[in-house]
Amino acid sequence: MGRRKQFVVTLSDEERRQLTDMTRKGVISARVMTRARLLLLADQQLKDDDVAERLDISHLTVASIRKKYTQGGLQAALYEKARPKPPSKLGPKETAILIAEACSGGPDGQAKWTMQLLADRLVTLGVVESISDETIRRTLKKTT
Repeated sequence: MGRRKQFVVTLSDEERRQLTDMTRKGVISARVMTRARLLLLADQQLKDDDVAERLDISHLTVASIRKKYTQGGLQAALYEKARPKPPSKLGPKETAILIAEACSGGPDGQAKWTMQLLADRLVTLGVVESISDETIRRTLKKTT
């Protein structure tokens, strides 16, 4: 005899109707569509492995969405929270220094600045401890 599920999905009539409508019509992301189908199948008291096989997903995903539904409701199960962006390495002061360096003539022996040369220059000046050339590129693109 298997053990009882810790997070049992029991949809209300309104939730079931809403999920059925989502899966039949409308434009939603594939991830939300899969989660809606998952919840509908879980509501039928199918085993996680059966739901996972029908939807071609991991049984761990089924368990995770089940848990999100029971702890946070339908919206928490369907949609992910926005993840916070990491703080920028370059603040306004550092960005101003970067722009000033980029607008100045190229370094000795170079016709113009490259992203890597600018990154190395900011480290040499002590503006930042370390920085990638990609961060330099994105910052310059954003400010022009």
